Amino acid sequence: MTTIAERARELTDNREPFVHATVVRAQDPTSARPGDAAVIRSDGSIEGFVGGVCAESSVRAAALDTMRDGTALLLRVLPDGAPPFPEAPGARVVVNPCHSGGAIEVFLRPMLPAPALRVVGSTPISAAVATLAAFLDFDVVAADDDTGCTAVVVAGLGKGEPEAIRTALDAGVGFIALVASDRRGAALLHEMGLTDAERARVHSPAGLDIGARTPAEIALSIMGEVVRAIRVDGLAPASGTPAARPQQAVDPVCGMTVLVGPSTPHTRVDGQDFWFCCAGCLASYTAA
Repeated sequence: MTTIAERARELTDNREPFVHATVVRAQDPTSARPGDAAVIRSDGSIEGFVGGVCAESSVRAAALDTMRDGTALLLRVLPDGAPPFPEAPGARVVVNPCHSGGAIEVFLRPMLPAPALRVVGSTPISAAVATLAAFLDFDVVAADDDTGCTAVVVAGLGKGEPEAIRTALDAGVGFIALVASDRRGAALLHEMGLTDAERARVHSPAGLDIGARTPAEIALSIMGEVVRAIRVDGLAPASGTPAARPQQAVDPVCGMTVLVGPSTPHTRVDGQDFWFCCAGCLASYTAA
């Protein structure tokens, strides 16, 4: 039987984002115990155990939020009627009316793969870019494959540039840095006959204008532009079809936010859909 730790390592090796959830405090009566753990994937599915169905629903919803912004979170799941607990930076309080009466605290740690960067070319500049990117904790791709890359740096200085750019564009890479002078880069891209959308993804001349001269300084300017695109502009890795964020709904009985999926209790009344955190809320709504 695969443990949560082994499953986490498997997802990490596959470069799949997930959230590692660990129960750090549990107050009876509750089915969870400190040390219970689970992984939540980007589709909202959960593997492992962090409490009953109501607590699990809150954990899954909060986990997807941490996956989006990459910030760890301490989730406090309190029963209805508990003394008010103030919100604090890095913590969130959720009240579960259908909770069994206990309280739990779950630490949610988003595990996001390092951005992958491919460097094309065998030049002093390409070597400097690869070295700096590794220092910045990028996953420097050695294979001739742009799949999943966040950025591609083309530093062949005249060798194989059109092919490398075309391959990166076809792979869906959102940031392609072409190391070339303003004039030569413009001429090369014009000859390629790119669409406006494709041209917007190719940055030439590559790098921020810091007056760089040496290969190391040029690498610094290029990686500065790449980091800014990720942190400021929200540059995402290349992918075929991004996983759709699960739909959320509010349980009309207890007011909890629930993730909508095939196993979510559901009913349809007068053409309107209603989803519930558990079968008990569905039964109460149906009876009413």
